Amino acid sequence: MLDHLGIQVADHEASAAFYDAVLTVLGHRRMLQYGPVIGYGTEHPQFWISPSETEGPARESHIAFGAKSRTEVDAFFRAAVGTGAEVLHEPKVWPEYHEHYYGAFVRDPDGNNVEAVSHLPG
Repeated sequence: MLDHLGIQVADHEASAAFYDAVLTVLGHRRMLQYGPVIGYGTEHPQFWISPSETEGPARESHIAFGAKSRTEVDAFFRAAVGTGAEVLHEPKVWPEYHEHYYGAFVRDPDGNNVEAVSHLPG
C-alpha cells in the first residue's frame, strides 16, 4: 500500500543513531542522504527522516517494521535498548492480533511508538 513514509524529527542526530541501529538489524540501511534528510531501505529508500519544520509538539505515530524472523525482532529490541530507547513492550507473541504475531515496541527519540514484527511461527 505505501511506497514510502517520512517523519520529521526534533533531534536529527539522536534519531539517525536510533534508526541506523534498529534498521540495520532488520536488513535495511541508509540508502540516500542529502543534507539532514536520510532515506532508509533495502532496494530503494522507503523510510525517511528529516528535521522538524513545524513548531509545537509532534503527535505520536506508530511505525511497524517487518522482520523476517523472531530472531530479528529480538535483535531490533536489543539494538533499540542499546540506544537508550524507552521500552513499551518487550518481544512476545500477541495472540490478540493473530497466533504468530511476534512483536516488540519501543519509543524513538521523538516519542513515536516503533515496532518490529514477525508474522511467522516460532
